[in-house]
Amino acid sequence: MSNPLYDELFAPHEGRGTPFLILADGPTWTHADFLAEAERLANALKSLGVTPGDRVAVQVQKSPQALALFAACVKSGIILLPLNTAYTPAELGYFVSDSGAALFLCDPDAFEALESVAAAAGCRLRTLAADGRGSFADLAADQPAVFRPVPRDEDDLAALLYTSGTTGRSKGAMLSHRNLLSNAKSLVEAWQFTERDVLLHALPIFHTHGLFVATNVMLLAGGAMIFLPKFETDAVLAALPGATSMMGVPTFYTRLLDDDRFTRDLVGHMRLFVSGSAPLLAETHERFADRTGHGILERYGMTETSMNTSNPYDGERRAGTVGVPLPGIEVKICDPETGRDLPAGEIGMLWVRGPNVFKGYWQMPEKTKEDLREDGFFVTGDLALIDGNGYVTIVGRGKDLIISGGFNIYPKEIELFLDAQKGVMESAVVGVPHPDFGETVVAVLVPETGERLEIAAIEAAVGRELAGFKRPRLYDVVDALPRNTMGKVQKNELRARYADAFRASGA
Repeated sequence: MSNPLYDELFAPHEGRGTPFLILADGPTWTHADFLAEAERLANALKSLGVTPGDRVAVQVQKSPQALALFAACVKSGIILLPLNTAYTPAELGYFVSDSGAALFLCDPDAFEALESVAAAAGCRLRTLAADGRGSFADLAADQPAVFRPVPRDEDDLAALLYTSGTTGRSKGAMLSHRNLLSNAKSLVEAWQFTERDVLLHALPIFHTHGLFVATNVMLLAGGAMIFLPKFETDAVLAALPGATSMMGVPTFYTRLLDDDRFTRDLVGHMRLFVSGSAPLLAETHERFADRTGHGILERYGMTETSMNTSNPYDGERRAGTVGVPLPGIEVKICDPETGRDLPAGEIGMLWVRGPNVFKGYWQMPEKTKEDLREDGFFVTGDLALIDGNGYVTIVGRGKDLIISGGFNIYPKEIELFLDAQKGVMESAVVGVPHPDFGETVVAVLVPETGERLEIAAIEAAVGRELAGFKRPRLYDVVDALPRNTMGKVQKNELRARYADAFRASGA
């Protein structure tokens, strides 16, 4: 038996002295360097008693070692659970416990705060820092750089990615070797990546965009990555002359456009700019094209499927659309109530089918059955339409999901927290357009009779318990929430009411 992901993404690079990770403030890691580190990490995992099929939860800063941990897990047959570095201990407790993680890796500075989280989940806690410090890093340093790949089937799990949140509503998407490998192959074909490409990588690696889309594509193509710790305008501008391509979220492109140093001459050599993880405003698309001569290639994906559609590499990149289905992937629009197929031009629920579609939700068979149909189609929850030329336009999201700066936010989680605050009778949380983040969070609060809400105290409580990207940027106090005759809160009305709150200021 083989190990599909290792065989195709990593094995071809064994012993290669070709550049893989180009660091802005350090040496370049060759493919051989990277794989040697992965072997040491794999041996460290084994020495801690982590076995094939176990889950390893990871909340660490971006680094070459952190990326090599992905390769180590693949080679070991271990299921990787990457976690947003902004999550608080209160949020992390659910993910680590629900996944049944055997090991939790965190930053050394967070060790004390997370000891109780690991203890409650019954798992080991070790540390790994971006600069190479930490108990797990020390353990790996003494391990041999030889590790035999553990046999895996293409339907075996490689990763567990949680959609969002801290409660039972957050769902763990089970991604197999087939899911990740098939998607990488589709993207290399669609976006024409080769070993000559150098990708500017400023994305986080706890998210499918930076970890699986960017990294797997470059491993499969055989190219290199300029590996930046995060997006900083100065660093990106300095790195662009050495790159041929860049993947980012809309925030990256709006910030570049706000800098006069970002010119047509600076990026004239570039081959491709890709945007995703949040809606790209048509205005941003047009400003970018006018400034640089490049049309940003917008695509569409989600945690459960990786990438589904993409504007064409050769062909019209239509602002406001997410393009056409990727090779090997089918999409259709269905009536949200009946599931009946709808014709071109009609708005309905977007369904997706292909080898990229996940295996289901971790320990949630009923939810899996609801969203993943017997014929293989996945009900995305996104409202969309497909025009006569096959271009998909996302027009809204079911269940009021908010995507801000590439991160998924579920309003119900924030509403439950706000409702528990002193003086709050009820709340409604909606996403509204934001020029930098695509969308941002607005909280509308109704006070209990006779109460005066202390917004500063509520903001402080939110800041202690919720990750930064979930925190409302605007709080408004109203007498009552708009409702229909059945008593349901009309969030469409709220979104319309606050739609222009950030357009002028860019706050």
